[in-house]
Amino acid sequence: MAATELSAPLPKLLPWHGASEKLIQKSGDWVTPAESSDFKTTPDYENTRAFASRLAEASANIQVEDIGSATSGRKIQLITVSDGGSDPRTNDKPTLLVQAGIHSGEIDGKDASFMLLRDYIRGDEKLDALVHQVNLLVIPILNVDGHERSGPYNRMNQRGPENAGWRTNGNNLNLNRDYTKLDTPELRAVMDVINDYQPALYLDVHVTDGEDYQYDITYGYNGAFASDSPAVAQWLETHFQGDVDSALSEAGHIPGPLIFGVNSSEFSDGISHWTASPRFSNGLGDLRHTPTVLVENHSLKPYRQRVLGTYVLIEAALESLAEHGSALKSAIDSDQKRRPQTQVLAWRANEKPDLTVYADKPFKGIAYRKSQNPISGQEQVVWLGKAKDYVGLPVFRDEVKAVEVPVPDTFYIPRHEQLVISRLKAHGIEVSEPEQKSGTVTEFTAEAHEFANAPFEGHFRVQAEFSQQQIDKPLGNYVKVSTDQPLGKLATALLDPRGPDSLFQWGFFNQMFQRTEYAEPYALIPLAEKMLAQDPKLKKEFEQKLKDKAFEENPSARLAFFYQRSSYYDQEYLKYPVLLQY
Repeated sequence: MAATELSAPLPKLLPWHGASEKLIQKSGDWVTPAESSDFKTTPDYENTRAFASRLAEASANIQVEDIGSATSGRKIQLITVSDGGSDPRTNDKPTLLVQAGIHSGEIDGKDASFMLLRDYIRGDEKLDALVHQVNLLVIPILNVDGHERSGPYNRMNQRGPENAGWRTNGNNLNLNRDYTKLDTPELRAVMDVINDYQPALYLDVHVTDGEDYQYDITYGYNGAFASDSPAVAQWLETHFQGDVDSALSEAGHIPGPLIFGVNSSEFSDGISHWTASPRFSNGLGDLRHTPTVLVENHSLKPYRQRVLGTYVLIEAALESLAEHGSALKSAIDSDQKRRPQTQVLAWRANEKPDLTVYADKPFKGIAYRKSQNPISGQEQVVWLGKAKDYVGLPVFRDEVKAVEVPVPDTFYIPRHEQLVISRLKAHGIEVSEPEQKSGTVTEFTAEAHEFANAPFEGHFRVQAEFSQQQIDKPLGNYVKVSTDQPLGKLATALLDPRGPDSLFQWGFFNQMFQRTEYAEPYALIPLAEKMLAQDPKLKKEFEQKLKDKAFEENPSARLAFFYQRSSYYDQEYLKYPVLLQY
């Protein structure tokens, strides 16, 4: 067998059987494509669309529409389920949005949704009762181009399906890093759905990799300890989590927290309780007060098991909304009305871990050993496929404020920054005309900046240290973004340049680092002589600079000294174009 045909051996499996296996249909007209292959494969793009259309033809309560296209031209499908086929935007019922395939190799949500919708149209009483109370939206495949780049060698660390898709889209961009910058048509389509339908709950279904553990269905959201939507976070913790965990456990699954080991060489060193930044779905949802749960099924569990667990999770989410939807609406309303004076733009982990989380109820891990490996030349972790409980496993929370800023009343954006303005509007942020012709505003100047060494998600990111000054500025050539709006916190995260997911740090304002006018020595030297003659203070400053040997021996630096202090120097150079008003 050629080396390219070898498949990667994966760690041993724990045996699994659960009540959710009763959901599988093996015969009849409505066996889903995944069931018909015994969960070895998932249907391709055309067969996925065909099955969705067939569901709509079978029930007047199911509608199918296209919400946008990838750059290839492939359409992105949305399935809408509502009682009597009513419009979820106007029927005053809470809406659950389930998104599958943002990473198309992680397609569990598509096949789980198809099984659930199949059961609904065939008269499942429980699902029928839930649809009387809750609307359901399903995006079966978000990354449609990555979905069609399928094959058996796309996901080395994952058990199925055999024809898993690719992580990135047709432009090699990771859609799950695009929630703030909205570069991709796929994410702009999602934002249109969120703004149009205002879902009460958003499930973004993935498959995670990394460490081995017993949990098969894991999920996470920004905790109340570091949340911009604390009331929503409290609802997720007190209602959603209990409802979902109970349902999964009763069905034979093992629900758990979203897990990231802090040391890949020694799992017992602990796990991270991550606070997502807004480039991710759950981070953006927290900022815009859209309750968002990042579902990460465990990649080492078989596809069949993961799909069944996802079915149970979606059904439990519908139940939770049906029972506690009014409480969630109150939580969302409360968070939308909050107007804090400061905002944390970045969090970091606490140095001292919490040892109490798994003190009484241990973490359900997998045993491992470490052995010297001749391939890597170092010790490697070998997972043993045996359950091991970790009592008192350290938990490091992202709860320390890394970047905190005062929230301005208003941002002013130059009208020519059309790309930035269009992205704000795509988010649903209100952009208006200034009420005043001029005003006192704060201007940021980059005193030191550093570009990344390599592109990331199609951008050369940049970081800077800023000085600030108050200036009087005519505002006729600006548009206004007030923070006194439901998406005001999102506007601050996007427009304050000190935030790691600001449009500034994503490179949307890199033109401010360009100089396009220069000075010739034949004009600058006579000007410098006049400046020295007329300004004794400047002359003293120049003479002081000449004591620096490097400066004294650098003709370009000596000329630049005068150019930068002349009226000819570009007054916009290194100035952040967006103005802030406090």
